[in-house]
Amino acid sequence: MFEKTLSDLVSGIRSSRRNTALYISQNIAEIKTELQSPDFFVKSNALQKLTFLQMMGYTMSWAAFSAVEVMSSPRFAHKRIGYLAACQGLDPDNSPVVLLTTNLLKKELRGATVGGSGEGMYNAGLAINCLSNIVTEDLGRELLPDLLHLLNHPNPYIRKKVLLCLYKVFLKYPQGLRLSFDRIKACLDDSHPSVVSCAVNVITELSDVNPKNYLPLAPAFFKLLTSSANNWMLIKVVKLLGSLVPEEPRLARKLLEPLSNIVKATHAKSLLYEAVYATTLCLQYVKKSDGSQPANIPQVVELCASTLRNFVQDSDQNLKYLGLVGFGSLLKSQPKVLMSHSEHRGLILKCLSDEDVTIRTRALGLLKFMATERNLVELINQLLGHVEAASGQYRCDLVATMIGMCSSNKYELIVDFSWYVDVLVTLSGV
Repeated sequence: MFEKTLSDLVSGIRSSRRNTALYISQNIAEIKTELQSPDFFVKSNALQKLTFLQMMGYTMSWAAFSAVEVMSSPRFAHKRIGYLAACQGLDPDNSPVVLLTTNLLKKELRGATVGGSGEGMYNAGLAINCLSNIVTEDLGRELLPDLLHLLNHPNPYIRKKVLLCLYKVFLKYPQGLRLSFDRIKACLDDSHPSVVSCAVNVITELSDVNPKNYLPLAPAFFKLLTSSANNWMLIKVVKLLGSLVPEEPRLARKLLEPLSNIVKATHAKSLLYEAVYATTLCLQYVKKSDGSQPANIPQVVELCASTLRNFVQDSDQNLKYLGLVGFGSLLKSQPKVLMSHSEHRGLILKCLSDEDVTIRTRALGLLKFMATERNLVELINQLLGHVEAASGQYRCDLVATMIGMCSSNKYELIVDFSWYVDVLVTLSGV
């Protein structure tokens, strides 16, 4: 008997466009027969085809036990097919077959013994990858000790895979984080940069829930901030340190200089924005108990404003939007930045005519920081022109912004109330 290969299946699907569903159903029937074969070559070939069909939308939950059988094959080529099928087809929340993988995964993890290498290491790599996709609370509890043991493995290939897998384990088994926090913290000092990068990624993602729990790691992350040249890792480091500032305001003054150095030196837009945004967060907490501020605050504010202006001026709509978000954060601590820079004001007003409604809405939120007694009438008249052309929710936002600007601080910016009444009459007819 000559079984169809995956290539034959793909070719057949392409050549039978009129009766594709019929052709696939015939092949699924053949696959069911092939999966009953005791030959691992036949079984793995069938499972490979079924995995492809699963990616086309066909279910393979009925073949879960066959996937576990192929996972246990002594040949690496067969194991890889079995583990891929398990990742694709096993539902950790509903499939009882997941529990059958516990001993198999434990055996594979222990096969990559400390000091070991070769095939056992790569078998463990397959098991770690599969575990991250099918992990449950019970699997996490059973396999956590074996995963932590592999953090001592001499090969960084295993160490970084384990670190990334631990993140998925902690999502299902949160108690495991308390049991292994010190081990993850130690990985920040690993000798291999890829392992350090994985540790930073895991800690940063975990810190989104409650940054306060990660304050003890601030010194280690500050060291990475000032010594690492890996832009992608620095992005995560900057994000985490920025999230820690509200929890420990004293950290803000310490971060200003290294963040400013990154803004001045980097050409990577992603890192540049994260550094600027984190700096704007720090500026909200730099005041000392006596009310004084560091001497370099004016220079830092100017650096942030000029960098964000470049973002808003960029032709890329995504960068323009990020620039407006950054200005919103900067204005929380420096509300007079737009008043003191006419080029900034003109740029924000220009964004009100942008085709992208999200950019217009972001720019609209900054107008309240631009309004003064002198320019209020001019701003409101410009907005009245936009109201006529606007529609939907954006028009409502425009009207709300205009009323908010005029009525702020008990109407302190209005000189002529008869003018304001005329504005209200005009708005009531919109």
